[in-house]
Amino acid sequence: MRYEKGHKEQTRKRVVDVASARFRAKGIEGTGVAGLMAEAGLTHGGFYAHFKSKDDLVREALSAAHARNRAGWAAEVKAARDRGGDGLEAIVRWYLRPAHRDRPEAGCSVAALAPEVARNDPEIRDAMARAADEMAAIIASELPPSLSGERARETAYAIFALMVGTLQLARVTTDHALSEAILEAGREAALRLARRET
Repeated sequence: MRYEKGHKEQTRKRVVDVASARFRAKGIEGTGVAGLMAEAGLTHGGFYAHFKSKDDLVREALSAAHARNRAGWAAEVKAARDRGGDGLEAIVRWYLRPAHRDRPEAGCSVAALAPEVARNDPEIRDAMARAADEMAAIIASELPPSLSGERARETAYAIFALMVGTLQLARVTTDHALSEAILEAGREAALRLARRET
């Protein structure tokens, strides 16, 4: 059977998109290749036409998730600036919102997968570490320009870590009111940390 030009790339992208969402929702170890390929509408045997290994797919899926997250942050910053608002506050409020808590498959892979990735191979850990560094750099760019580069980076990492931990705790609790309170406390703490530097 002859396929249109670009078919293989489109198929690979579909697998990466499905994997990206599934890994964030069910975890890397909780996601089997056969089920993932079936969800993408493909056979298990077709997997190796696109990827050398599951780890190869994990790295690409994490990169795709990070790219979407970065784009979301950039859009929030731009929208805030266009209306004369604060870009960092927009990021914090967008990240620590109930919709993000409730849909890990569409959200930040650092919050969804960091504990599992920390026990994974060095290349996958490096991919996530680079993504975290990029997210911290976006936060640092929204801090006051009077901060030294090193101080801005440290503060940005502290804010990002606070946001990730807040989101994880808000997802863990089964008490809805407490989960909402955790999100609100995290938003306030992240913004207080940012404002302390002004």
